[in-house]
This record gives sequence, structure tokens and C-alpha cells, in this order.
Amino acid sequence: MVGASATPGKIGHVILQGLMKGFRGAIYPVNPHEDEVLGLKCYKSVSRIPKKVDCAVVAVPAKYVPQVMRDCGKKGVRGAIIISGGFSEVGNSELEEEVRRIAAKHKIAVIGPNCLGVYDSYSMVDTLFNPRYKMERPRKGGISFISQSGAVGAVVMDWAGAEGFGVSKFISYGNALNIDEVDLLEYLGKDKTTKVICMYLEGTRRGKDFVKAAKKVSCSKPIVGIKAGKSAEGAKAVASHTGSLAGSARVWEAAFRQAGVVEAMSMPEVFNYARVFAEQPLPKGNRVGIITNGGGFGVLATDACVANGLLVEPLSKKTAAEIRRKVPDYAVVKNPVDLVGDADFHRYEAAINAMLKDKSIDSILCIVLFQTADIDSNVISVISEASDLAKKPIVCCAAGGEYSRLHSQLLEEAGVPTFSSLKAAADTLAAITYYDEFRDSQK
Repeated sequence: MVGASATPGKIGHVILQGLMKGFRGAIYPVNPHEDEVLGLKCYKSVSRIPKKVDCAVVAVPAKYVPQVMRDCGKKGVRGAIIISGGFSEVGNSELEEEVRRIAAKHKIAVIGPNCLGVYDSYSMVDTLFNPRYKMERPRKGGISFISQSGAVGAVVMDWAGAEGFGVSKFISYGNALNIDEVDLLEYLGKDKTTKVICMYLEGTRRGKDFVKAAKKVSCSKPIVGIKAGKSAEGAKAVASHTGSLAGSARVWEAAFRQAGVVEAMSMPEVFNYARVFAEQPLPKGNRVGIITNGGGFGVLATDACVANGLLVEPLSKKTAAEIRRKVPDYAVVKNPVDLVGDADFHRYEAAINAMLKDKSIDSILCIVLFQTADIDSNVISVISEASDLAKKPIVCCAAGGEYSRLHSQLLEEAGVPTFSSLKAAADTLAAITYYDEFRDSQK
């Protein structure tokens, strides 16, 4: 940890604390002005560390980075995470080029400069410089996130931690000195703990390589991408942020389609898509079965699905008959299925189980209005147990106040993606359907 600091609040102090929280390997603070930091012996330079060093985390003023990198080269360090800013993003391209030449000479793979760093929930490598009391660290899971922006990444990580989403790896790569989004895609494509890859992109220097790598990875695991700088004004902001070339919106949209990347239009969408990819099977078509205990919500859900190119077709005679045997005569057994306002968990169980067996239904949108008198927490067990055994995706929608939010959280914790918005639920079903169609087209 080059730039380790004994002063609380300093970046070098926060990063060292983060590494010491859970990383099992040896940690060596480096600072020429300190003898000890947080109880660890501190070294004057990387070259004075007596044992092998795998990776150097660099958090010193930009002007000192070239010397630190030369020192790393002499020591045989093969990886560096350069947190320091002050390079091409502020017009200092010459300094960045100098660091690039040193890294190339000594064959050092670099993440950064001008980045937040990396977080791995499995190895507990944590080089993020935002303190944990301000930014949560997510639990272990299957979502990995690549971000060109440290600020966006920080919010994403904090949000994921607060919402209980499971994350495998987070990588903020900043100016992409010699490791960029293409390299990271290829790496995460082979990573066993990563089920779905999310990307925040501002631009790329290797457009063709990006499409090629993304297409290859998309054939085995989903990629959710959000592209910043699609407007002319946004593109200018990108250039002053990470020194990237943003490219036109249409070019990026075409590139995403060609590569099978599922494009999100907002950060909430990124995680909406990612958590369904991580927790649910893929649909085998675009036919949706809708279940509700409020007729109006069934109509709105139908509109939202159709607007996304999904089909809401009549139930098969066999499915309709099976549901009718277990619900009162005044329930509406069509599609959507309206279990009406006095529905209890038994009716949901009957409708879900029947739809799961229906080969003409590819995914299920289950709407639960928890405001009604007869719905209680038992419906959570019914839906989660069905979801555990299902070979088709089940997503829920539960709109309302505190009681609904509490039960939505319980459904989420049970592995059932739950939305407060019908549009968000339908958008997400459309996204995973699009990805499944892409993957089928590549076989």
C-alpha cells in the first residue's frame, strides 16, 4: 500500500484499513515518513520490502507515481492499482504516457489511474478509498460490476450493500492505462463466481475488440451495459472526466445489439436486470402469465408487457380448468388471472403451480397487493418455494407503503425479484427475454 497513512480520514489510511478488514495475505505499508502504520511495519519504498509483492496499491500525488512504478518494476511487481488522479483526465497526458511506458517496460498490469479501485467479496481485496461507515460493502454474490467512473461505482456499491444484493467483484478502472473494459470483460467471462456482468461505460479505444469480447462472453453469461455520454453535451463531459472518446449513441446501441449486451437506461435498471439474471432461470419465449388480486393492476401489467413486445395470451384450457377447480366462481380465470380482492395464499399457490406446468407460458409476473384483508405472509413462502423449483422466471410486483415494502424485502431475501413498479417488472422480463433470444441465435 504505497501512500499508507497513519492519519485517520486520509485515503492511504482508509485503503489500508479496508485491506486489513478481511484480506488474508501479507500487507506492506509504504511511506518514507512513517515507521509503522496501523500496527504494521512501514517501508520507505517498495524495493525495500524483503518478500515478494504481487500487487501495489498506489495512492500518492500524481507527480510521484512514475518513481513508484519504477520502484515496483525493480521489485518485480506485476500488478498495480493506481488510485491517484491528475493525469489525462485533467489534460496531463504526458505524465500518463510516462507511467504507461514504465508499466510496459516492466510488464506491470495496471488498473487506473484515476480510479476507485477494486473490491472482491471472496478474497476480500478492498482498495476502495471510501470509508465503510459511508459506503457499504456488499455481501458475496454473483453480480460483478465494471465502472469507468469511481463516483458511479461508489454509489452502486453503497446501494448494492444497502439493498442486500450479492456482488462478486467490483472494478473501477478510470483512465484505463493498460487494462481496459475489454480485458476486464474477458477476465470476468471466465470468473467462476461471476454470474452476470454489469458495465458503466463512458467510451472505449478498442471498439471492434469490445464487440468481439462482449459477444463471446454473452454466449455464456449475460452482460448488462449502461452507456454514459450519449448526448453531445454528455460526450464533452466524458472527455473531461476520464479522457475517453464517447462515440455516437447510435453506434453504441448497434454495438450492444451486435454483442448481445442488454442495455439499461438508468442505474436502477442495471440492478433490476442483474438481480433477475443472477436469481432466476431464463425464459424460453416471450409469453407472460400474469397473476393478480386486483383487476386494474392486471390490466396495467398487460399494457406494460405488450409495450415491451411481450405476449399476454389466453390460458390453455387445461391450465384454466386447473385454476378454476381451486378458486371461487367470481375469480377471473383468463390472462391476466384476477384472484380478486379476497384472495388468500391458497389461490396464489393454485395459479402459480398451474402456470408453471403450462408450456405456453414462458415467464410469470405475480402481482400481490398486500393491502387486502386476506393476504398474509404465507404468500411469501408459496412464491419463494415455487421460484426455487421453477424452470421459468418468476418476478413479483408489490406496490404500496411500509407493509408492502416489508414483504417485498422478504420476497427479495427469499430470492424472488420484487418491484414496486409494473413498468420496471415488465422492462426486466423483456430484458431477460431479449438476452435469451440472442443466446439462442448464436447456437
